[in-house]
Amino acid sequence: MSSSPSEHKFQIRLIEARDDPALAAIIRTVMPEFGAGGKGFAIHDPEVDGMSQAYSPSRCDYFVVEREGRVEGGGGVAPLEGGDADTCELRKMYFLPSLRGLGAGRALMQQCLDRARKFDFHRCYIETLTGMDAAAALYRKSGFSPIAAPLGNTGHGGCNRFYLMDLAPPTHHQAG
Repeated sequence: MSSSPSEHKFQIRLIEARDDPALAAIIRTVMPEFGAGGKGFAIHDPEVDGMSQAYSPSRCDYFVVEREGRVEGGGGVAPLEGGDADTCELRKMYFLPSLRGLGAGRALMQQCLDRARKFDFHRCYIETLTGMDAAAALYRKSGFSPIAAPLGNTGHGGCNRFYLMDLAPPTHHQAG
């Protein structure tokens, strides 16, 4: 799962236990940068210190983005807590500033959505907050649509932007 040379030679791979400390540090660095350090944000989730274990159950995967042998970001998919069985959540997609603008977000998003389809999810949900504008733009470009209210029970009351994407192929083709 390597990127092309035009994408600044980053690699996307499944998380391993050895990546846990680097990923926890990334999450704890990036979230406060966007004002997401307080209560109600993912930075306080128990899984932050053990991401490889948290994404080991079935229908869960977490990927890291590595550049020059250093983990600089990551993101994953898992069933939406408190949601229906057909809905997954794109979770904890965070990049250090050194990785931003290199095409890694688009590549990682595609990897996560492909995995969600492989796991037979029909919808993918994501939540974020005002100020994470580049992330919101990536979500929209990837096919997510804004929705008015949160889904499931993520425990992230600090988030105020919610998106949903239909992953299932269309069942009917309408003539226009």
